[in-house]
Amino acid sequence: MDIADTAVTAETAPRPGLRERKKQRTRDALLRAALELFTTKGYEQTTVDEIAEAVDVSQRTFFRYFAGKEDVALFSQRIAESHFLAAVRERPSHEAPLEALRRAVLEGWDTIGEAVDAVVPIELHMRTFQLIESTPALVAVHLRRSAELEEEIARVIAEREGLDVDADPRPRVAVAVFGGVMRVTGRLWGAGEDTSVEAIRELTATYLDHVGPALAEKWRVE
Repeated sequence: MDIADTAVTAETAPRPGLRERKKQRTRDALLRAALELFTTKGYEQTTVDEIAEAVDVSQRTFFRYFAGKEDVALFSQRIAESHFLAAVRERPSHEAPLEALRRAVLEGWDTIGEAVDAVVPIELHMRTFQLIESTPALVAVHLRRSAELEEEIARVIAEREGLDVDADPRPRVAVAVFGGVMRVTGRLWGAGEDTSVEAIRELTATYLDHVGPALAEKWRVE
């Protein structure tokens, strides 16, 4: 089952059969065990065998659900990304692009629990996010995925504005600015002591509120 399937809400998704529910339970158990081990023992120090053993399944069973440690470490983060992208698509057309992105990301943090709670507890998701920000091997993959996500967002923005994303640079420029702010806030939040949703939401709002003045106004005090 892929990320898009996981992100579908209970209201719109048909109830899976018994076999599919058992597979979901096994996958979710592996996911939670892996994230608990990663965030307590360390990503590099945790082996696939330890994850499988924690759920009392074989290594072969683990690989039926995940390509490897990297895949499982980033699983809930990809759900969060899908949740944000959906929020961008749902913003009203009268909002300016950067305002739509700002409102979508803050709304995303307000409702992140709804997106990931069916798979992992929100507290574990946030600890994993902090782990990603502090683990070089995961940061590299996360940055690559962020670039792919930014291209998806730019195309959504271009579509809502009636623009050709390949002919008009503004959607990609706006999303590049937004993405840069997201990376800064993620890094600062990850290095802090407060790993709550409220902390990263407040930091994100503060930095996004400074985008306009930072780009348009002089900073030097005369």
